[in-house]
Amino acid sequence: MQSGVHLESAYILPEDASEALLVGRVWSNAAGGPCVVLVRNGDVLDLTAIAPTASGLFEIEDLAERLSSQSDLPVLGTLDSFLSGDAGRLLAPIDLQAVKAAGVTFADSMLERVIEEQAKGDAARSQAIREKLAPVLGDSLRGLVAGSEQAAKVKALLQDMGLWSQYLEVGIGPDAEIFTKAQPMSSVTCGDTVGIHPISQWNNPEPEIVLAVRSDGKIIGATLGNDVNLRDVEGRSALLLGKAKDNNASCSIGPFVRLFHGTFTMDVLRKVRVSLLVRGEDGFEMTGESPMEAISRAPENLASQLRNRNHQYPDGAVLFLGTMFAPVKDRRGVGLGFTHEVGDRVEIATPKLGRLVNWVDRTDACPEWTFGTRALFRNLAQRGLLDEA
Repeated sequence: MQSGVHLESAYILPEDASEALLVGRVWSNAAGGPCVVLVRNGDVLDLTAIAPTASGLFEIEDLAERLSSQSDLPVLGTLDSFLSGDAGRLLAPIDLQAVKAAGVTFADSMLERVIEEQAKGDAARSQAIREKLAPVLGDSLRGLVAGSEQAAKVKALLQDMGLWSQYLEVGIGPDAEIFTKAQPMSSVTCGDTVGIHPISQWNNPEPEIVLAVRSDGKIIGATLGNDVNLRDVEGRSALLLGKAKDNNASCSIGPFVRLFHGTFTMDVLRKVRVSLLVRGEDGFEMTGESPMEAISRAPENLASQLRNRNHQYPDGAVLFLGTMFAPVKDRRGVGLGFTHEVGDRVEIATPKLGRLVNWVDRTDACPEWTFGTRALFRNLAQRGLLDEA
């Protein structure tokens, strides 16, 4: 938790939390390690006896039905006691799962990726390029279904105009961009700092819906994510994607995975609107919103391109679905667009999934990632839980 800042449970939970099945992870001071939990009526309930890892829990058949009727779960404390640090702290709601992301899935952010490529990572050139490309690409791409016959015609048109790009290829072509965002166990969560690499002078948050995908490919729920991005680094070369995306504390997920159950369905998820708020210590404020209905590929299609007969994830995976929000509000000067400053408060929210709150710092100032897979299994063994993992 950010020093001197206290979040309250009502602020980060979904608006219909009393009806939601919210699964996550906490570090429990009493248990002496990470616990998979269910949040119900403000209490944090221990699921360790069912499955000591989130990966294992998500593999249980009919998990939502089982948890909805489970009434004898031990209470580790209130959610507020974990948010205050008295009982422990929140952890990212996943552990052994692969952390993957789909890129260039919304028309607006697709346009910004082309601008990054054309600007070669130079923020000062972005506005002029945007003014040149937006009338053509913006009108051509909005509402276009990736991989469709119409998309093929637009591709041919843009190629004739000399405007084709590798980002457009994955944005409207048949094959989605699916990349590794972070390593298992490395994600941070609500209340933590997120990291910006000190080499970057042009960067942004990426508010996204994140799918929880079982090892057999079934989508069992969703959460929120911040796919922190270095625009100048990726803009210099798409081959620097790993350096732009996978850094210390650069992936935030949470606060909880909401399982599909009752009124919360994939059809509901398809219609959510994800909001973004950035508030800086310098008085700067920026807001934005991403309607999921504007996505160019169905979530199920993206999940099927992630996990299929050619690529499996035996421990499951989570998949960032991409964002349409590409911030362009000037901050450091006219025409320079948006970039983060140390101390920024970032809030990503939607009523059905709650609110993911983080603060920005440099990657070399964020706490180092030290608790990995070996540490998890060592801890579980010490607690006599290894056989159940």
